Amino acid sequence: MSIPRRGRLRRLRALAAGLLVAGTFAALPAGTAHAAAGCQVTYTVRSQWPTGFTGDLVVTNLGDALTSWNVSWTFAGNQQLQQSWNGDFTQTGKQVTIRNAAWNGSLPSGGTVNPGFNAGYSGTNVDPTSFSLNGVACTGPNTPPAVSLTAPAANTRYTAPASIAMTASASDPDTGDSVTKVEFYHDGLLLGTDTTAPYTYTWTGVPTQTAAYSLQAKAYDSKGAVSTSTAVPVFVDPVVGPQIVATPTVLTVPEGGSTPLSVKLNQAPSANVTVAVARTGDTDITATPTSLTFTPSNWSTAQTVTVAAAQDADSVNGTATITLTASGWASATVTANESDDDVPGGVYVQRFLEQYNKIHSSGYFSSEGVPYHAIETLVVEAPDWGHETTSEAFSFWLWLEAQYGRVKQDWAPFNKAWDTMEKYIIPTHANQTSNGYNASDPADYAPEADQPSLYPQQGGHLDSSVKVGADPLYSELTSTYGNTDVYAMHWIEDVDNVYGYSSCTPVAGSKVSFINTYQRGPQESVWETVAHPSCENFTYGAKQNGGYLPLFIDGTPAKQWRYTDAPDADARAVEAAYWALQWSTAQGKQADVAATVAKAAKMGDYLRYAMYDKYFKKPGCTSTACAAGTGKDSAAYLLSWYFAWGGDAAGQWSWRIGSSHNHQGYQNPLAAYALSNVAALTPKSASAKADWQTSLGRQLEFYQWLQSTEGAFAGGATNSWGGSYSAPPAGTPTFYGMFYDVQPVYHDPPSNQWFGFQAWSVERVAEYYYATGDTKAKALLDKWVSWAIANTTFTANGDFKIPDTLAWTGAPATWNPSSPAANTNLHVSVVSSGTDVGVAAAYARLLTYYGAKAGNASAKTTAKKLLDGIWLHTDAQGVGIPETRTDYNRFDDVWSSSNQQGLYIPAGYSGVMPNGDVIAPGKSFLDIRSFYKSDPNWPAVQSYLNGGPAPTFTFHRFWAQSDIAMAMADYGLLIGA
Repeated sequence: MSIPRRGRLRRLRALAAGLLVAGTFAALPAGTAHAAAGCQVTYTVRSQWPTGFTGDLVVTNLGDALTSWNVSWTFAGNQQLQQSWNGDFTQTGKQVTIRNAAWNGSLPSGGTVNPGFNAGYSGTNVDPTSFSLNGVACTGPNTPPAVSLTAPAANTRYTAPASIAMTASASDPDTGDSVTKVEFYHDGLLLGTDTTAPYTYTWTGVPTQTAAYSLQAKAYDSKGAVSTSTAVPVFVDPVVGPQIVATPTVLTVPEGGSTPLSVKLNQAPSANVTVAVARTGDTDITATPTSLTFTPSNWSTAQTVTVAAAQDADSVNGTATITLTASGWASATVTANESDDDVPGGVYVQRFLEQYNKIHSSGYFSSEGVPYHAIETLVVEAPDWGHETTSEAFSFWLWLEAQYGRVKQDWAPFNKAWDTMEKYIIPTHANQTSNGYNASDPADYAPEADQPSLYPQQGGHLDSSVKVGADPLYSELTSTYGNTDVYAMHWIEDVDNVYGYSSCTPVAGSKVSFINTYQRGPQESVWETVAHPSCENFTYGAKQNGGYLPLFIDGTPAKQWRYTDAPDADARAVEAAYWALQWSTAQGKQADVAATVAKAAKMGDYLRYAMYDKYFKKPGCTSTACAAGTGKDSAAYLLSWYFAWGGDAAGQWSWRIGSSHNHQGYQNPLAAYALSNVAALTPKSASAKADWQTSLGRQLEFYQWLQSTEGAFAGGATNSWGGSYSAPPAGTPTFYGMFYDVQPVYHDPPSNQWFGFQAWSVERVAEYYYATGDTKAKALLDKWVSWAIANTTFTANGDFKIPDTLAWTGAPATWNPSSPAANTNLHVSVVSSGTDVGVAAAYARLLTYYGAKAGNASAKTTAKKLLDGIWLHTDAQGVGIPETRTDYNRFDDVWSSSNQQGLYIPAGYSGVMPNGDVIAPGKSFLDIRSFYKSDPNWPAVQSYLNGGPAPTFTFHRFWAQSDIAMAMADYGLLIGA
């Protein structure tokens, strides 16, 4: 089985570090603009050391709107403020006042302000207990209620159909406040509500599933605060004993056609067993034969029941139930859904709706409505935990909901998905205060190093002597949108707060927190990462000695925030918005998506940072002394691997960078076309349309430059060889000055060996070709499709094998745009093939768009066979194929100098994870993630580490399940059954 070993690194550097400089502010008279009728204050000591501490206040205005504000309190001891941010301080004796800065005086009713400070003290640091806002006394904060699931116990096992009694304990600590209701959830789906204690709910008829069900309770208090309990995993096992096994349990039958149903027994019988086949429901649906006989020798060999649907004159999708029974054996029940050929899209659109409903009912979303990377938790690939999420998952969700609007003419889910994305994974203004940014000097240079063991001395070494170029977008974006925020997705989040950082949360009271992992060069695989908070406040890691920053950068670290954007995800969000606009317009419902489409145009405006070299250097750099960009001459006009931005917690400095590395798998010509040719998606900034028009042409040239003799596309190009602007080997081909790199960005594993990057990227080219008919795109597709189909096979039962791992030899010719040379020296070979259902879906989609536009019969036929093969693997949660994870032997790898593999922690570093796991030299990936050992799937991994067989799991990844659903809709509506 092929494993999606994408290892998709998003590197982020804390590119500015230094001591916070204590400052003084002029004493100003305490005045008020309006008298506030009420307020609440939360006072927190963020960090403390023997002679000082950092304090933080969250002040909520409960009265009339204010045009200026001041918050005051009295210390009990000798605390003395030394510096403040988000406000100017004065102190007389023990009395402190922080008043608004020039830029944040407006405080609406219900609004909050977040001043902070550094202070010195001696003796005991006692928190103040009373505060006032503009002279009016404030109440304390509304403490959220406490809630926990007291029953069932974690890892309880039931037998299907199960009855699970849930009990929650909930209380509110605030005087005069109370719990108003408790909601009960499974896998993010609301089951029921109880308003009186004891809070209970019984979930009945629970079916079996391979993965654990995740149960939670959510409590609400009378002032609107909400808390969610820790998740409790439980298992529902199939009936123990003799049973009839039917696959699949839900099937779709085309009108006038048939679908096979496989039937077998789960264990050997002592004598022949006759299984009766009965049908109830729509009489147009039949099941034959009416009985099957199994013997002690053939009990495990599947027999076929043919489920057929008669041709009729109606346009209704009927449903029937197929029941299989035998004396002494547990029965099996199958739902058969007719796909009426009078309904647009036929059987394939019906499959889309089935898959869509599974995605929305099988645990793919958290209780806050955030999509998980996967249903399962013990998933280690690019994210290191299945219940993290990525911008990739959000972008696929947007795409999925656009397809739903296309099929059902209901655009509310698409708009909701964008709103949720905006709320949870685009950093808020409070989490990205970009003061002190100098667009003429956007960041300090830090080289990358070949191995994590070279950090922070050689990689991450800040060198302000290296000249960096100017940021040409900052002024245009700030003047266009009136603020310094970056409207872009950070690439990864801890959805259930499994790490426990609880910092940098996108929404007050949310469990979701921004985190990051990869930071140490191209050889750092997921197995060698140290997960850390995106908002570094020195609470964990090495704590007051810099938190996690000394693992990655040298110098004296400062508290800071930093985010990394994965441009392919933001571009996919724009792509989804493009199709939502096209399909809604065809339905006369363009107004339903207009506001969301406008937000996609805004995202495209900021996505231009992906076009620029990491340090805004001009193309062709072969040393750190190479020319710095002075405008847009540092743009490659491609979608690079990342861009990033950050700043210090005090709001004194900030930075922005692009990326020097460009991978073919990230390009998106359809997004470039939409942002430069579709009025509703044209960004507001004056130069954005022209930038994206240039990018469209440059991306198509990039594909042509990288296309091998056989047809597949090679890796990409870099403007910073070795991540340090070194000179590449003599004779390295170039593309507009950048150097060919067969494995740009990451090397463990090589970044262009995964066929998925081919399918993802070429699918975008096919969509662009379908939308525009561009002959340049068609020429690229003609060659690629021929190669891919030649390397695709099908078995007698309809299953498939597609390329999985690729190998490359040779190199392209140096690019000459006026006279491109044929790449006769660039070759690809297929090392191994597999049955990755997500990649197969992306592959089928590109064949569908290409086949529909070009009229290519082979592409259409192969797309259909792939979709039918994928559908052979349907299960209760979607579509899944078991994967054997031999790479899970790296859980307990310890770094050694001999193999440069394992978790590297530099000598002298000592820290702790939030749960107390020690971070120190000699520790493994597992040592700093001991929570893995509580996962229900862990025993299989532990057995493997003890010398047993490699574990096998069936994973349901959000992106793959969404791509499968969309592939069905695309084929049904563009080609049909």
